[in-house]
Amino acid sequence: MSDSRRASLQRETTETYVSIEVVIDGSGSSSIQTGIPFFDHMLTLFSKHSLFDLQIDVRGDLQVDFHHTVEDTGIVLGKCLAQALGNKAGIRRYGWSLLPMDETLVRVAIDLSGRSFFHYGAPEKVAPIGQFDFELIEEFLRALSSNANLNLHLDILHGKNGHHMAEGIFKGLAKAFDQACQFDPRVKGVPSSKGEL
Repeated sequence: MSDSRRASLQRETTETYVSIEVVIDGSGSSSIQTGIPFFDHMLTLFSKHSLFDLQIDVRGDLQVDFHHTVEDTGIVLGKCLAQALGNKAGIRRYGWSLLPMDETLVRVAIDLSGRSFFHYGAPEKVAPIGQFDFELIEEFLRALSSNANLNLHLDILHGKNGHHMAEGIFKGLAKAFDQACQFDPRVKGVPSSKGEL
């Protein structure tokens, strides 16, 4: 894993222990264990398609439900991304993706603005994917955007299969992050007229 743009954090509460290391300038390698196989699969896809290297180890109160584990993973991953990005000098800042996944089409746009805003447009009452409630994806994304201090707009433009919609979300998020975090040689300093993000 690269030495550039790296962060690692641990967070422990009475509900979860979360340890995450992220390398933005990576190759998409990952080692992910949350205790929730479907969530592991989605985070692996995120790593693969963003080209971020991720090491995630989570131990949560899964006997209660999956909510605390999923949300707290979003919290720590968001904080890691904010730390790894540093002052954001030279980056593109904006990223977007229109991601097809079979019958599903997902639109994702992000702004690494330093301000948190989250818009989520998805069908209501999507059936669980095995034991994984689809609504947990919204909780993960809200925690991620809030703790990474970024704007995140996500809409499922059409879709029927819950697995395809979830996969489209995580792949689209990955591609948007990849674009926003890339260095642009034309950008001098921080990409903001305020001089900071």
